[in-house]
Amino acid sequence: MSAHVSETRIIKGACPQDCPDTCAFLYHVEDGRLVDVTGNPEHPMTRGGLCVKLKDYAEHHYNPGRILYPMRRTGPKGSGEFERITWDEALSEIKRRWDGIISSYGAQAIMPHAYLGHQGTLNGLTCGDAFFNRLGATVAEKTYCESGSSTAWVMTVGPTGGLDLESLAYAKYIVVWGMNMISTNLHAWPFILEARQKGAKIVVIDPVRTRTAKQADWHIPIRPGTDAALALGMMNVIIGEDLVDHDYVARYTLGFEELKARAAEYPPELVAEITGVPADDVRKLAREYAATQPSAIRQGVALERSRGGGQAIRAITCLPALVGAWRHVGGGAVEMPIWEFPIKFDRICRPDWIKPGTRVVNELDLGAALTGELALDPPIKSLFVYNSNPVSQAPAQSKIVAGLMREDLFTVVSELFVTDTARYADILLPATMQAEQYDLMVTWGHLYMMLNQPAIAPPGECVPNVELFRRLARTMGFDDPYWKMTDDEMLTEFYDWDSPALEGITLDLLKGEGFKRLNVGMPDQRAPHAEGNFKTPSGKCEFKASVAEGGNFVVPVWRSMYEAMQPGDPVDPLPDYIAPYEAPQSNPELARRFPLSIVSPKPHAFLNTQYGNEAVQQRRQGEQTVLVHPKDAAQRGIANGDFVRVFNERGAFEGRAEISFDVMPGLVLANVGYWPSLNRGGTSVNAISADRHCSLGQAGTYSDNLVEVVRV
Repeated sequence: MSAHVSETRIIKGACPQDCPDTCAFLYHVEDGRLVDVTGNPEHPMTRGGLCVKLKDYAEHHYNPGRILYPMRRTGPKGSGEFERITWDEALSEIKRRWDGIISSYGAQAIMPHAYLGHQGTLNGLTCGDAFFNRLGATVAEKTYCESGSSTAWVMTVGPTGGLDLESLAYAKYIVVWGMNMISTNLHAWPFILEARQKGAKIVVIDPVRTRTAKQADWHIPIRPGTDAALALGMMNVIIGEDLVDHDYVARYTLGFEELKARAAEYPPELVAEITGVPADDVRKLAREYAATQPSAIRQGVALERSRGGGQAIRAITCLPALVGAWRHVGGGAVEMPIWEFPIKFDRICRPDWIKPGTRVVNELDLGAALTGELALDPPIKSLFVYNSNPVSQAPAQSKIVAGLMREDLFTVVSELFVTDTARYADILLPATMQAEQYDLMVTWGHLYMMLNQPAIAPPGECVPNVELFRRLARTMGFDDPYWKMTDDEMLTEFYDWDSPALEGITLDLLKGEGFKRLNVGMPDQRAPHAEGNFKTPSGKCEFKASVAEGGNFVVPVWRSMYEAMQPGDPVDPLPDYIAPYEAPQSNPELARRFPLSIVSPKPHAFLNTQYGNEAVQQRRQGEQTVLVHPKDAAQRGIANGDFVRVFNERGAFEGRAEISFDVMPGLVLANVGYWPSLNRGGTSVNAISADRHCSLGQAGTYSDNLVEVVRV
């Protein structure tokens, strides 16, 4: 009798994570078991590499802590005590509770909460919108990240992908502004290194001396929330010293004279007082950026995370047109290339099912909504969470926990693990992981269509989100054709396959090849705005934003994915500096009690909170640390390795102090993404975060908080 020989099958896939890289996967399967996940070396952008977060992705699928079956809470809320039930029991309980809520309060007493725990078209950010719109639930405004950036970007240059990250290889001067690329956009970094080999200079503007800043030719530390002042100071020098590309400005921009007057208000000496960047460095940066073409700017999401974050991105996005950088391959700026993908969000989300007058509640206001701080009528009586972990990732952590403890709140969570949010669920539903499901990925960091094909069977009774909402629709009696579509029929419906960008690209082709670049020009040729052609109302780069007039301003796809224009309070049509809510310079009274600014960037080994429960990734990331400048540590008697408490009037968390010159005096750093329940003290960095919003796009203000730090 011959011995059994296992045969390895290779299935093509794509990373599901909320990351601009969307890496091409190869799933290795033996006897129905996923034995390895590697990068696909044929992908021109990701080139076969995976980040440290994905090093043990196959084993992640077999984590013994996975939720495999529907569960019902048996212990007190927050205890994490559950018992197994059937899908029929879970769906029946949901229907019974929702029918009762709708009868007593109306469907708006039900609120979904979701974000980018998965980045697919079928299973990602918007996969439940159609269901909840059909139900008549409160519309959840999704602005965890990129909403301020996207709003500012579209106001200035329109919904364009802008600079191709692969084209960075052809730039001669590269500014990475507010982004730690080596940790959060790793696969774009080799193109920057290629440019450096050809003589390009790399500049990183960041409050922290990050991994990326340490690799740069010039790191410019800046106070959090003051980036708009620096950009306006650069404009002051560029215009004052006549470094402007006057031909480009005359042909392809709108509002130069008004921008010139605004920039005149920000001489380098004033900018130095605001930002902490020396006036001579402001001048040097402006001169080098303007004179060295093509110059490129890689913008980071972190820029939006303060009161004036949206206006900061407006100012930065004006710079390439001012100096004519858009003329060249490798010149310009990039926010996110998603705008080039012909996605039909109206077909995915079905805004036509939203009943007139249905209210909108921002997801970052979840704590206020659940605790009654927001005067909602009707109150939120049921919360349905999927693709998100708000207890860790949303601001005002203590408010959210208090709201989730309400006995009259019926909470349903679809999850992979019993996260800090799932611990408060009344019903838990088991979700599939990426190797177990089919999806076309929504990519926001490069220009490739990416298909993920299932490689193994789902364990237990796990289902993809798309199937979850089909089941919920049947349970609630919805018989619309939408719920009868297959996955492929949905993907056919959800994209404009006749768009020039998708010429020659089909689902069948993607099933064979795994990925395909959009037809938007190759990296060595792409200069989308060499002759203007901006996607604004004027067709020009709008220094003075026409959509801001009359109290209207752009809110792109992240505003519940529905409309491109939304009435709102009047917005300054010109970029300007707006001081932070909380900073020693702008709020000295508060700073007397809480004198230190804090930033909470993404970790290196976790993806938000994903992998924060994996022992191997915990070892790679290390325990929760708090970076403190030596001067601030000495004033507080803190030694390297001491446990410290970081606090303000909203809450507190604990971590181990790391004394470091990587942060400026007056600034501390603690990474977001740690699970509060696994952290010392049972809380994490968002215990101190305020649930305020930035000046555009309702983005959060995670880098606009003051704290104090003491030894534990």
